Amino acid sequence: MKYNFDEMISRRNTNCIKWDASADSEMLPMWVADMDFRTAPAIVEALQKRVAHGIFGYTRVPDEYYQAVISWLDRRHGLKTKKDWFIYTSGVVPAISAIIKAMTEPGDKVILQTPVYNCFFSSVRNNGCEILSNPLIYAGQTYRMDYEDLERKAADPRAKVLVLCNPHNPAGRVWTHEELVRLGEICIRHNVLVISDEIHCELVYPGHKHLPFAFISEEFLKHSVTCISPSKAFNIAGLQIANIIAPDDEIRRKIDRAINVNEVCDVNPFGVIATIAAYNEGEEWLDQLVGYIGENYKFMKDFCAVNLPEFPLAVLEGTYLAWMDCSALHIPSEELGVRLQKEAKLWLNAGAIYGKDGDNFMRWNLACPRERVADGLNRFLAFVKNNK
Repeated sequence: MKYNFDEMISRRNTNCIKWDASADSEMLPMWVADMDFRTAPAIVEALQKRVAHGIFGYTRVPDEYYQAVISWLDRRHGLKTKKDWFIYTSGVVPAISAIIKAMTEPGDKVILQTPVYNCFFSSVRNNGCEILSNPLIYAGQTYRMDYEDLERKAADPRAKVLVLCNPHNPAGRVWTHEELVRLGEICIRHNVLVISDEIHCELVYPGHKHLPFAFISEEFLKHSVTCISPSKAFNIAGLQIANIIAPDDEIRRKIDRAINVNEVCDVNPFGVIATIAAYNEGEEWLDQLVGYIGENYKFMKDFCAVNLPEFPLAVLEGTYLAWMDCSALHIPSEELGVRLQKEAKLWLNAGAIYGKDGDNFMRWNLACPRERVADGLNRFLAFVKNNK
């Protein structure tokens, strides 16, 4: 491989949330979703060139930025987009919050397919809306949608929005064409807008293909808004850049107003520059990254099959987040998370934060050198042996 993803890079004492949130130097953090790899060299070089200029005032988003994003979406996903459809902002979570503000009134309901990314819950509540859970069905170490339940929830006259996570965090699903069509038809029938969070869309493994929800048909395009960002795929979340794709003029006008009301309408120069470099020059690096993380998952799956057969992993189709069934321990996930930190010096995400449907699970971040994956698994194995 051209790029060395095995390199062990210390992130301690860099004000890194992942590594510096714990003062314990022995703690191994495999929780929050950022990577322990340096980003693509082209991004580093572009940022170094900008830093050398030495002045960091307010930035203008140039045409080159839109050209890079539009070209990337066409090249990687076959999407034909227009500059006028885009609204830039500081992140996908602020984007989702602004869209909910724009498309609901306090007291309305927002459908979430739980277990799901925990920040969705706060985005709904912070806008005075109510969460309407459409739990996913777990069987055979994978998840599927419950369309009968979705039909009932979408029929609620107060249900205005569904937040789709595709690829799904933490379930690891990359939804198929058939699944997305069934979901979309239900939402369109009941006039429920789909907000599609596709931040993990570049992190998809062989045998699966990311299908952007909005571009399945013209009807889906009209009844949805898509959120994307290079932050997960290129490990640049700290540069705070994301895009909302809203083809409908009236919906986009409302969202633009909400973006300004929430005061997340400005971005920093480094996010703009990093996005241009990532999309214009980072493709080879990304392809090798996805291959490496896929091998990390295979390594974890093989390790668990031999050493932890009572702890099955959900099939990982996309994202770099492994979802482990820990029900064999009979310990609630939040308690398990605390005990793992204390007894094994291992920090994972408790499944309960993604909704009550996730309480028997723990989420692992596999976007790190394989040596760290092995270390984490051995720590977890030792904990299990000590608690039998």
